[in-house]
Amino acid sequence: MNSNEWDYIIVGGGSAGSVLANRLSEQASNRVLLLEAGPSGRWNPLVAIPAGTVALMRNRRYNWLFETEPQPELANRRLFQPRGRCLGGSSSINMAVNTRGQPWDYDEWERLGNPGWGFADVLPFFKKSENFEPASLPADALFHGKGGPLNVAERRWTSDYGLAFLEACTQAGLPRSSDPNGADQEGACLQRTYQKGGRRCSNARAYLEPARGRENLHIVTGAHVTRVLLEGDRAVGVEYRYNGELCQVRASAEVILSGGAFQSPQLLLLSGIGPRAELEKHGIEVRHELEGVGQNLQDHLAVVVNMRTHTRKGISLHPSSLFQSIKSLVQFIFCRRGMLTSNVIEAGAFVRTLPQDSLPNMQLHCAPILYRDHGRDMKLSASGYGYSMAINDGRPLSRGRIGLRSSDPFAPPLIDPNYLSNPRDLQQLVLGIKLIRKIIAQPAFAAHNKCEVYPGPEVQSDEQLADWVRQNVETAYHPVGSCKMGPASDAMAVVDARLRVHGLKGLRVIDASIMPTLVNGNTNQPVTMIGEKGASMILEDSAAQEASR
Repeated sequence: MNSNEWDYIIVGGGSAGSVLANRLSEQASNRVLLLEAGPSGRWNPLVAIPAGTVALMRNRRYNWLFETEPQPELANRRLFQPRGRCLGGSSSINMAVNTRGQPWDYDEWERLGNPGWGFADVLPFFKKSENFEPASLPADALFHGKGGPLNVAERRWTSDYGLAFLEACTQAGLPRSSDPNGADQEGACLQRTYQKGGRRCSNARAYLEPARGRENLHIVTGAHVTRVLLEGDRAVGVEYRYNGELCQVRASAEVILSGGAFQSPQLLLLSGIGPRAELEKHGIEVRHELEGVGQNLQDHLAVVVNMRTHTRKGISLHPSSLFQSIKSLVQFIFCRRGMLTSNVIEAGAFVRTLPQDSLPNMQLHCAPILYRDHGRDMKLSASGYGYSMAINDGRPLSRGRIGLRSSDPFAPPLIDPNYLSNPRDLQQLVLGIKLIRKIIAQPAFAAHNKCEVYPGPEVQSDEQLADWVRQNVETAYHPVGSCKMGPASDAMAVVDARLRVHGLKGLRVIDASIMPTLVNGNTNQPVTMIGEKGASMILEDSAAQEASR
């Protein structure tokens, strides 16, 4: 085949891009090109080992290591924004937590003017994507699939701290959930995870590995796309840099952007698609004015309470853990079991901030390790043993934006989430710390607890807690919304309900950026669903077009 001519060009080999490459190339007549800026990552042991996520947080080769603009409500701090930079994207470096949000979240997308995106419509694609290994109660089994590419497994190692968390939640009056992706999300549970045989099951492993032998699929890594090529109102290809050379490829059917919530809007802007003021500020020719590009950015914020323990039941970098580390490595190499199979976030809960709330609106995580600053600062772990408990505000009201720092396509995007600009979000996090402390104070943790390190016992009043949140809150790595899905009547909408860019032909965005609102949960499984549904719509539209000829 002509290496410059393709039917479909997919920009970004992350969670959604991996799905699209597989599903579109299943049809042998489709010529599919997948372009990924980062390396493959296929043979990196840190990608394969679930606990390797701790090291990948600081790895420039596999992580974009973005940062936000200074945030006024967060003491002008720049927050770290890790994003996967390899095949599989963030699914290759994340905590691999298997949650998808609630039916209400998707029904809300439909209520916002996106027909076909209610929970009943998206559930078949969730089920299609997964091979759900755990045994399920009959009511929960209705929500899961068997035989799909993305493997969901029970944990192979859980610390005593994770087990204590479950018991402490019950003692604190919280319900137990049999399955947060089943009939009822609310309550505490051990986290299921994306693993297969004890190794990480990233979207690259799940979707790209089975498709690699197809003659109609070509995967290029190290290819940094610099702009979408437009002819009139149609996208006809892309330009990218590879091994120092500028290359162009053409798409006879569609160009699909799957760069995620930061880089898909950045690429649209670099291509002259977006708000006029933003484009003209950087000397970029306006090819298609679309005000919503880069707007509506949302993310989960998390506060983390660190507890030092008397017991040594978790993960530590303390010198005394050397024997345990060697034992864990042997267990992983020969049995695919033990501590290195941990995805670190081992237990969690979905809770209501207040009893009168109609739905769970916050997410708890418990990790058997002391960590600060997204795991980049491991001094606490090196000093001893403990656990960290985090709580996310599941549906924040603050909205930010993605812009350009310059017209240079290799410059990082301007990321301004505008965190805590809505006062309600700060109030939720203060309540969250109080709930964490209530759980930690239960008898189940009594044998473990030594002292609270952060925020510390001196931080007690609402004012002190609010100030501590501003100084210490972190992102939970779930940015969405910057290429919002919505009807043409919505001035901030970038794509329609079939994920086509408004006003242009042959161009879609299919990734986390299209979510109109955040779901109350982790985002990898929703993005996988978006990839599945997006691929299905592309194939449907192509078949309809062929039939009309």
